[in-house]
Amino acid sequence: MRRREFMALVGGAAVAWPFGLRAQQPQKWRVGQVLGGTQETVGHLAKALAQRLEDLGYVQGKNITILNLFVPAEPEAEENAIRSLLPNIDLLVVGGTIGGVAAKKVASRVPVVFLSVGAPVDIGLVETLAHPGGNMTGTTFEAAAETYAKRLQILKEIIPTRERVAVLRAQGDANVPFAMASLDKLAPAVGVILTPIDVKSPDDLPAAFDEMQRSRTEGLIVIAGALTYANSRQIANLALAYRLPSCHAFRETVVAGGLVSIGPDQLAIRRKGAAYIDKIFRGAKPADLPVEQPDRYEMVVNLKTAKALGLTIPPALLARADEVIE
Repeated sequence: MRRREFMALVGGAAVAWPFGLRAQQPQKWRVGQVLGGTQETVGHLAKALAQRLEDLGYVQGKNITILNLFVPAEPEAEENAIRSLLPNIDLLVVGGTIGGVAAKKVASRVPVVFLSVGAPVDIGLVETLAHPGGNMTGTTFEAAAETYAKRLQILKEIIPTRERVAVLRAQGDANVPFAMASLDKLAPAVGVILTPIDVKSPDDLPAAFDEMQRSRTEGLIVIAGALTYANSRQIANLALAYRLPSCHAFRETVVAGGLVSIGPDQLAIRRKGAAYIDKIFRGAKPADLPVEQPDRYEMVVNLKTAKALGLTIPPALLARADEVIE
């Protein structure tokens, strides 16, 4: 990995223990965290985790050292980042499904807290939500399989006469089969033809939107994942430039100019991650800590974007929105 691909905060000393940490271990911990994106795009997530850990008594440089690696949201890059951390950490934190799958592959001998992962049972990260087993636990992003169908329903409610909807997907992201199963089930019932568009990196996004234009796409669903989160602004800008009404999983994309989103609070998920770390440092094993699901989803609507696209948001949908950007 090239040096410019990551930034790290270093210091402290620790001993790695397989599958859990012992309460009698000296209270000076090392946490390694791999984030898909740059410090500019996902640094606020790292900050939220650190702030909550400090609230719990873990002070950076005193009794904890957090090593943050910012890497491209791609499987190989995340696997390499995790490998580089493993000799020097007590516990690993990964974000998104790509990160979770990478950790499952290469980090079997250190406790892992995954955050904002889609369907961790379906993709083999844990045995069950209630009893994870193994060395991994954390939080999901989706509370139910119907979430993507809900996003498609919302988009169709806004553009009822449009039939062709593109699905922007990150190639290699284990979220994709889970999401597509939900979308494919609903699409015929609401009269929608789905056109999947795959990207491997941010560099592929302009060509992806060109492909949407060639296929006469009339709307866009963006599958949640580390790549789409880290590139929220670029995706929002392209959707607006190509005049595509878009539905997202992340509030950040709608704040940046996307049309509508429904999903959990990413900062709240990071704060929950700090609670897992605290429990493991106190002697709990990941195998015994149930995976938590989001207890609240927020709908955000950008009326400025709707106006730019010449759309009228139905009053009933606006009444259900948790936040309206005007």
